[in-house]
Amino acid sequence: MTGLSLFRAALLGALLTIAFAPAKADETRDQSYDPWPGLVQDIFANRPMNDGSDVLAIEMPARAEDASLVPVTLRSKLGPVDSRRIKTITLVIDQNPAPMAAKFTLGSDANVTAISTRVRVNNYTNVHAVAELSDGQLYVIKTFVKASGGCSAPAAKNPDEAKAHIGQMRYRQFAQAADGASSGIREAQIMIGHPNNSGLQMDQLTQLYIPAFFIDQLQLSEDGNLVLAMEGGISISEDPNIRFTYVSNGAKRFRAEARDTQGHVFEHDWPVDGSGS
Repeated sequence: MTGLSLFRAALLGALLTIAFAPAKADETRDQSYDPWPGLVQDIFANRPMNDGSDVLAIEMPARAEDASLVPVTLRSKLGPVDSRRIKTITLVIDQNPAPMAAKFTLGSDANVTAISTRVRVNNYTNVHAVAELSDGQLYVIKTFVKASGGCSAPAAKNPDEAKAHIGQMRYRQFAQAADGASSGIREAQIMIGHPNNSGLQMDQLTQLYIPAFFIDQLQLSEDGNLVLAMEGGISISEDPNIRFTYVSNGAKRFRAEARDTQGHVFEHDWPVDGSGS
């Protein structure tokens, strides 16, 4: 799905939610309707799904403390002798207005084994993660999260503050185990200042809905070699934050390029052995 398609889905989701959603989601909400079969058709063209419990793990709190900032971590469970590799991971929050939260593309030589970010969760929902492997097969896992109103929750920053920080990027590296340097394993984090408006939030002064406006493309690379790319939607939280573990190719520079739904392009690069803003 393209960034434009995600944007259109976000707007459609906003209109449908405003028109038909109950005033408040709660534990009594009817859970009998399962949107997943329709999502398999819409997002994955009804491709067969295999049990992914030996391929991927998904970590999310069973009950979110803040529905607009729900942490999620995706971990590879492929063993070192497994000849397959994960090509993409698609994160789907079934009951969100635009269910496809993000699609991650993993660099062919980057050996990305963990990805963490923060998402909005609008209702009590199943969350699915679908990995496409180099064998051409899809593998799915799911978890259940209790949360309400994450997509319509007011932004943490006021509009002026958000505008002042838009596009600002920070890059951090984290210490690894003693063999990290020799093995090339690195853990890093990219943070991008952006309101990532969902289209369901209301301006507290005008009482009008704020148009959807979010980062829809992100690419992370070392010396031109892809480490990780993300196609994002309205479910990614304000100020997108991506933390990941990968194997470095020995490059000296790390680069991030991002684009939002209004066509703004943000880019920055940093020395691999340092972190900063």
